[in-house]
Formats: sequence, structure tokens, C-alpha cells
Amino acid sequence: MRAAGLSRPKARYLRAIAARGIDWSALRDLSDDKAMAALVALPGIGVWTAEIYLKFALGRADVFAAGDLALQEAARLMYRLDERPKEASLRLLAQPWAPWRSVAARGLWAYYRLEKGRQGLNAA
Repeated sequence: MRAAGLSRPKARYLRAIAARGIDWSALRDLSDDKAMAALVALPGIGVWTAEIYLKFALGRADVFAAGDLALQEAARLMYRLDERPKEASLRLLAQPWAPWRSVAARGLWAYYRLEKGRQGLNAA
């Protein structure tokens, strides 16, 4: 795994996740909350990673990764806020977008890309 470019911690996380024998297909049948809990219980998987997995790998319509810096910055720009909203504030802001918060996130990412002329906060 190191030869493939993974850091030691990431390689360790991947080994630990593989050793857990997760039934990845079964995650599709769980509620968003239960799937999130199953994922964040894995070593190296945090809330942001679990939300992104639910959104993209499982195609969930109402998952919003409020800890994503590009989403925070897009909300700051769109709502003309003085500073980037913190995760908790962005979650509150996104509540009215339920049950389509994943769609809203895609819209915010697109808005961010157009406003900043780049894909992510660190992209050139």
C-alpha cells in the first residue's frame, strides 16, 4: 500500500477496515443514521468521510457534509456572510433543503467552482 502512495496511517486504517469484514452491500439497506453509525465506527472514518460515502457511493438524496470547507465557503458567498459558517451553523442553514440536501450540496459545489474558478479550497 505504501508503494501505491498511501501514508502509514491510511494503510493501517485500510487494513483495520478490511479486518472488520464489513458487508458493504448491507449498508444500502440501512437508514442514513444507521449507515453513518456503522461507517464512523470504523477506524479512520469520520463524519465527513461517511457523509461523502453515503452521498456518492450509496446515492443518498438527503446527506449534507456540513464539515466540507468548500460547502461552507459557497454558503458564505451565496448568503454574503462575513465569515464561513461553522459546521453546526451550516447544518441549521441546510435543514430547509431536506429531503434533498445532497442535491443542494452539488449545487453549492457548482456555485463554489463558478465563483472561485476551481474545484476545491486548495486547488489552483
